[in-house]
Amino acid sequence: MKRKFALLLIGALTAFGLAACGGSDSDSDQAADGDAAKGGGTIAIITVDPSNPYWKAEVDTAVAEAEKLGYDTTVDAHGNDPDKQNQFIDGAISKKVVAIILDPAGADESIGAVKKATDAGIPVFLVNAEISEQGIAKAQIVSNNAQGATLGAQAWAEAVGGKGEYVELFGNPTDNNAQVRSDGYAGVLSQFPDLKLVQTETANWDRAQGKEKMEILLSAHPNIVGVVSGNDEMALGAIQALKDAGKLDQVKVLGFDGNDDAVAAVKAGEMVATVLQPIVTGTTLAVQYADDYIKNGTEPETEKQAIDCVLINADNADKLNGFVLSE
Repeated sequence: MKRKFALLLIGALTAFGLAACGGSDSDSDQAADGDAAKGGGTIAIITVDPSNPYWKAEVDTAVAEAEKLGYDTTVDAHGNDPDKQNQFIDGAISKKVVAIILDPAGADESIGAVKKATDAGIPVFLVNAEISEQGIAKAQIVSNNAQGATLGAQAWAEAVGGKGEYVELFGNPTDNNAQVRSDGYAGVLSQFPDLKLVQTETANWDRAQGKEKMEILLSAHPNIVGVVSGNDEMALGAIQALKDAGKLDQVKVLGFDGNDDAVAAVKAGEMVATVLQPIVTGTTLAVQYADDYIKNGTEPETEKQAIDCVLINADNADKLNGFVLSE
């Protein structure tokens, strides 16, 4: 028997094969197996920083989907601190949660935490970011960051006319999404001989740091024509710095995520475009995978999955709300 979940943004169906849950000789273990077969229990959701709209959408989606499927939830935020992440993983193990939905604190730094949970018999489903090893987590579901960065860079290059000096705001260095997006931008923009990247600053996905670093960049390079940013929060900080300097009309800004503030900036003409990460779709899928594993012992056929991004510009910004693009 096959169960299929429709995955809208990748236009494909992922098949699930039903497998028998393992039994136990003890009465308590048999009862636990019975509960698992019916679903229920607690799913731990461990994210990065819910004060960021992107991660808040991740948490809200995971909680809503898990509760709809009959689970209790706990929510913790590690702030990209691997030590805090380890503490939350230890807590989830001690609470005997039935699954963990994790947005990892670093590709290399999170391997041990995921392995610890897996060794304790708790399945881990990663969303938004990957770890550097396969075969430990049950699933690693991310946005197609390279594809999204290519879309954004193409639109931004057209907006600046393919020439001039520009700067880049880089995300958290421990998050491999930051490098993938940066490489995606470079892959497109390096094809324009009259475009020159003059400086890159790390702003750790943060709006306040984006503003601060943009002020530094403007001081060093007053004649730039644009800014490419690894996410919307850094881009929005850059926009504020450009407004304060009276230069926003001279500088084209590119964001990445598709959060509501960035969409408003696109509508206002303050941001050329943002790139929608389908975080709602990806997180929903992760919880559905967890549910199917808990109830049926079924693992996703493919561990690593990338969902295509969508360019959001003046033409379709009115259709995007809460990281969901309407038809």
